[in-house]
Parts: sequence; structure tokens; C-alpha cells
Amino acid sequence: MLQISKEQFVRDLKDRMHEKYAQKLKDAKPEEVYLALGSLIKKYYSNEWIESRAELTDHRAKQAYYFSIEFLPGKMLKSNLLNLGLLDVAREAFREVGVDFEAVAAVEPDMALGNGGLGRLASCFMDSLASVGLPGNGNGIRYGYGLFKQKIVDGYQVELPDEWLSHGNPWEVKKAGEALDVKYGGNVYLRREADGELTPVSENQWSVRAVPYDNPMIGYENSQVNLLRLWGVEIPTSEEGNYYTIEQRRHVEDITSVLYPDDSNYDGQLLRLIQEYFFVSAGVQSIVRYYKELDLPLEEIHTKIAIHINDTHPALCVPEFMRILVDEEGMSWEKAWDVTVKTMSYTNHTILAEALEKWPTQMVAELLPRVFQIIQEIDRRFVETMSEIHPGDLVERTRIIQNGQVHMANLSIIGGHSVNGVAKIHSDLLKNVVLHDFYTLYPTRFNNKTNGIAFRRWSQIANENMSKLIDENIGKSWRSDANELNRLMNYETDSVFLGKLADVKLANKERLAKYIKEHNGIDINPNAIFDVQIKRLHAYKRQLMNLLRVVKVYLDLKENPNLEIPPRVVIFGAKAAPSYTYAKSIIKAINEVANLVNNDKTINDKLKVVFMENYNVTLAELIIPAADVSEQISLASKEASGTSNMKLMLNGAVTVATLDGANVEIKEAVGDENIVIFGMDEDEVYSHYNNHDYSARWHYENNSVINRVLNAFVDGTIPNINREGQEIFDSLVTYNDEYFTLLDFPSYLEAQERVDELFRDVERWNRMSLVNIAKSARFSSDATVTRYAKEIWDIKPTDKQRSYENARQAHAQFN
Repeated sequence: MLQISKEQFVRDLKDRMHEKYAQKLKDAKPEEVYLALGSLIKKYYSNEWIESRAELTDHRAKQAYYFSIEFLPGKMLKSNLLNLGLLDVAREAFREVGVDFEAVAAVEPDMALGNGGLGRLASCFMDSLASVGLPGNGNGIRYGYGLFKQKIVDGYQVELPDEWLSHGNPWEVKKAGEALDVKYGGNVYLRREADGELTPVSENQWSVRAVPYDNPMIGYENSQVNLLRLWGVEIPTSEEGNYYTIEQRRHVEDITSVLYPDDSNYDGQLLRLIQEYFFVSAGVQSIVRYYKELDLPLEEIHTKIAIHINDTHPALCVPEFMRILVDEEGMSWEKAWDVTVKTMSYTNHTILAEALEKWPTQMVAELLPRVFQIIQEIDRRFVETMSEIHPGDLVERTRIIQNGQVHMANLSIIGGHSVNGVAKIHSDLLKNVVLHDFYTLYPTRFNNKTNGIAFRRWSQIANENMSKLIDENIGKSWRSDANELNRLMNYETDSVFLGKLADVKLANKERLAKYIKEHNGIDINPNAIFDVQIKRLHAYKRQLMNLLRVVKVYLDLKENPNLEIPPRVVIFGAKAAPSYTYAKSIIKAINEVANLVNNDKTINDKLKVVFMENYNVTLAELIIPAADVSEQISLASKEASGTSNMKLMLNGAVTVATLDGANVEIKEAVGDENIVIFGMDEDEVYSHYNNHDYSARWHYENNSVINRVLNAFVDGTIPNINREGQEIFDSLVTYNDEYFTLLDFPSYLEAQERVDELFRDVERWNRMSLVNIAKSARFSSDATVTRYAKEIWDIKPTDKQRSYENARQAHAQFN
């Protein structure tokens, strides 16, 4: 923890303004103050960063490298100040000089490097690895425009470029001297040498330059600074002559322009594969280069390096590592394969078969000819080895290359020593259903690591007033040790404390209501139930079921405006993939229902609907502390884990949920009485799948409530959705909705009636909120990464971090 006084902070900030912009602090624009402040903070942590790297190198400590196509850090200013122990100092300094700190902080753009849970999880892990003193680093892509900036026009999602780098990124350091070439295409043949060995020879390849931009991952008050390395792309000097036109140059720039380019056509798919190999090859090359500087035997690289494949996007780590060991370092295939398997590990994030990446073999062979040869050889040896032990049909089902496609999940499993799911139910489904064949082959490789969240960001930054209230009652040790939150259970029947907790919630709701009024033009009642569903738009997440209920309540209120229900504000935040037209139709329907409901004065403001445009981390930090209800309503067996459920829980929201993903473990943590569960469980879901006995049309024709609600989508009740309404109706009824929305709908309605009943009992509701906060500790990503470190990566805190932790525990014990 840095010891910087308010006075020194003011002096240093003024000096930075003079050096950077040659003007006084009071005359500077917020953008200029933000960049000067970022530069000053970088100065404060730079020595710690240097010392952290030096200690790892000097001690030859084993390090983990977390490869992820997404990172979703959000804004870093407050997080960096908090972790350095300087957030309060900075605020005091800004007050003294008469500059609005919050206005300066608002200037910072969200780092647009991710989409949803996958990227946010990766960023939580980066924060936690540093905060628990573990040597773990991230490896990803420095996207110029990220996913996209969502604009709602006439109810429709429109995708705009997210120019988050327009003013630069004050946290990153460009390491041009550590740039590497990544090669594509051409042709490869094997040349027999004089000694009989075969050497691969590549011809007519094209290259791009991968340039690392290093971003600090600062630990919480512990002087640890880890590394998030993001790769940018440039044209190598040697290749300049091959790029004469702007269009040719743009093809190179496109490699790092956007996350998840539209893959509905061949060109889009090819660009995705180029992206994946780009950051994999650059990252693996840089790791091997670093290891060789340690002057240790290459055969022992797995004792100092762990490479983690986060979902299937970085699966090419396996053949790329083999390529370097065999082709460039001259290691035998057998030894290189042994080392590779010991180095690699893989997290599966999905139950959905379509989300397990597969690439056409011809595409891989043409783009990455040598890598494809290596994949073919891995596949051949896998078949040869396993055919001696297991039935032929089992081996064929688990091959990497099948039906003209390269299966990236299969490659990740075969090429690593660990496969983990991200919630207990998810891991069980992997073993018993989705990846059962692989579990038969490699039972000891499978394990569970339930996801976690960076609880400091989602409490101490997002909900400062709640954090201060907790400090006043149980002290501050919970800020570094989430388990201390359990002590809040001592206040479960303390009406004074519960009242203060409710006051904090109300203040957060008033803050959100003000934002919604300013940005959406909608007046909402802070005393209403704030019912929140914030997640990527996908059919299996069933935002549509939530919308069906909204329509049902609206129709009920039209029949009886005096209906005795608590007022409710239903808040959606979601982006749909640009090529996912059905999800975009649901967004259109949500917005048209919102227009209908919000402008109908006859329902007495008992129902409002808000769609939060361009949902991102910053908006999440505003919405989550204000939420009363957390909607986690995916079909049981479809959500791997979820993390919005954990963030909302930490902030005192009551979860309405199916028994899916981490909801099961939330239920275990808080008890049946502090969560509202509905719908089928996974066994019932799979029973319907196996028996083929679900008829959505039967429910439509035999349930009058469902009939009335669905008709509203096609009979003009909801205006301006002629096409979208019919598409939604057909998806649910005509095409027998695969996510059983109509089957779970009656149970969902009952669950929401239960919510209304509980919310009326103010003290009971406040107790439920408290229990959720107190029991959220088990979902801290600090604990999650510690389990990864011990059980998968075999990495340990450095000597400095062990000393720090001993001192921290002694201090806590003394106090």
C-alpha cells in the first residue's frame, strides 16, 4: 500500500498537468485531467511493477498465462486507485483543488475488449490473481473497436464502432522491442535431412507484426502488479511492399479491429480464425522466449509455465506450442507432446454444442498449413493409442478431425492435463452428458471450478455506501478477505442495521432512477421493485419469458387498473450478436412493449419497462447496486455458471432462478428461504428431450393465460412488431421452442407472485437481502483463482507475497 499524502498527491498532479499540457489544473478539461491523472498513477505503481517482474524472474517462479479472446475490465481509474490504497486520497486532493473527481472519472471509456460473462470473468481473475499475490498473467487482443457500441433506433439495435482508444489508454505500455512475427498461409513440405530426420520447410507465407501492449493488473494493497498483455497488429517493415492500397492495409488492421467479427459468411469465419491464431502464436512465442531467458532445460518448461485455454478460442495453443518445440527447438515429438499436455489446461464454458468451435479443415489447412499438419498428427496418434484401449466408435466420436472439421474443444481436452467446468451442475453435465465420451477416456482430468467475481469492484467501487455501512459494523478486513462478510449474519435480526441497509438500497435506486430519467426519459418510482435482467441476449437465457410476464401483467392491469400488486420496474440490459437476428427481434419487442407500457397512464405507474442501451461494465456498476430482484431464468442445464447472479447477490438482490449454473450453489449458500426457485430441474429437462413429449402448441391451446399473452404479439396489441411478433410466436409455438419457455412459464408466474408477497413484508425482504450479501463470500474470484492455482496450475505466491500475507493476518489478529 502506497503512503502518499493528500498534499503530495496535489503537488504531483499539478506537476503532471504542467509537464503534459503546460497549463494549470483548474484550467484543464476533464479529458486532460484524466490523462494526467492516469500518467501520475502509472508513476506511482511503476516501481512495484518492475519489482514484481524482477522477483518472478530472479526466483524463476512458475507463472500461469491465461489466454482469452475476451477481457472486459471496464474502467480502471477507480480500481487502480482503490488497489493502491489511494482512492480516498485522490478524492480529498480533488476536493482541495476544486475539481470534480467524478466528472474526471466519467471521461474514462470502458475498455472494449469483451462481450459478456467470458470477458468479465477473465478480468475478475486478473484482479484476483494480483490481489492474492499469485503470478498469473493475461494474454489477449488489443481490439481497436471492441464488440460494438449499441444504439437503439426505433426500438432496433444498431451497432456502431466503439472508439474506446480515441484518446489513448493511459494504463498501457507499448513494448515495440518485444514484437513478434506471426505467419500465415503459403505451403509446407517435409524435407529429409542427411541424418534421415524430416524438417518442415515453409514457402510463400505472409506475415504480420504482433506488438505487445502491457497493462498492469494491480493487487489490492499488496504491492503485487501482474501483467495483462494485449496484442496489437502492424505491418512488418519487410512486408511493406506487399501492401500498396488502403484496402490491403485494412485487411491487416481488421485482425485487431473488432471482437467477434460476423461469422455468418466464409470471410468472417476466416477472419475469426486469423484472430485466434494471431494472439495464440504471439503469446506462446513470447512465453517460450521468456522461458529460454531463464536458462533452464526446455524439457522442463511445464515446471515454470502453465498455459490456460479459456473456452475454445485459444485452442490453437496446443499445436502452436508443439510447432515451436518440435520445429524450432528440435525436441522429439514424444517429449514435446508430454511437455505440452503437462503445460496446457482448459476451461469449458458452455453446454451448447453449437458454441463448441469447429473449423473447416480446408480453411485451417490453407491458412495454417504447418499447424494443420501437427493437428493431423495429434489426431492420428490419438486414434492409434486409444484404439488399443477403447471401442472404435468411442474413439471416432472423440477425434479432433471429424466430418471435414477441426473440433477445437476436442483439441483442448486431448492436448491438456485438466478440463474444468465453471459450476458444480455444469461440471457434472460435462462428465455425464456433454463430454461424457472424454470423461470415459480421461476421468482424472475433469474437475469443477465454480466461477467467482472481483468482489472489490462490485462492492467497494460499485456500492460505496454499502461498503461503508459494512465497515462501520464489522470493520474493514472483509475488503481483502471476503469470508469476513459472513459476520454480517450477526445482524440478521437487527432492525436498525436492516433499516440502514434498506436506506442504502433506496439511495442506489434513486441514483439509477435519475440516470434513467436523463438517458431514457422515463420516470420511475424508486420505491417500486427494481427487477433486473442483465446479460447477453440469447434464447436460452430466456429474456423472452421475462417479457411474456411483463405483457401478462400489463394485460391484467388493463382489465383492472386497481390490481393489488407492488409497483415494479423491469430493467433489461443486453446486447445481441450482430448476426443473431432472432435476439435482435426480442430487443425490438422489449422496446415496443416498453413504449406501450410506459406511455399508458391508465395503469397508474404500477409497471414500467426500461431497456438500458449499450449495457457495459460501467452501466452494470450503476444498475446492480439498485437491484431488488435478480433474474436468473435460463433453462436448467443450459447456463454454465453465470456471474451476474453473483454480483447481484453481493449487492443484496434476491434471486429468482431456475436450478441452473451457479444458481444451485447460491441456493445452497443462502438457503431455500432466501431465494425464489421455479421451473424444471435438469433431470426433468433431459426427460423431455429423451421422450420428445413437449408440445408448445398444446400449452398455447390449453392455457388461456399463455394464449392471451402470445396473441398479443401477433394481433396488434403490441404495436410496431408485425414481423418480430410473428417470428417470436413461431419460435415458441410453431417450431416447438427448444428452451421450454411455455412449460416453465406458469411456474415463473407463481415465483413472481411470491416475490410480490415477500416484498410487501419489508423486514423479511431486508433480512433476505442481508443474507444474500453475507453469503456471497464463497463466490469471490479470490477463492476461485486460488483453487486454480493449487489444483491446476501449481503456482504459488512469491516470497514477498507470503511475507505480506503473514503480516496482514498478524495485523488483523491484533486488531
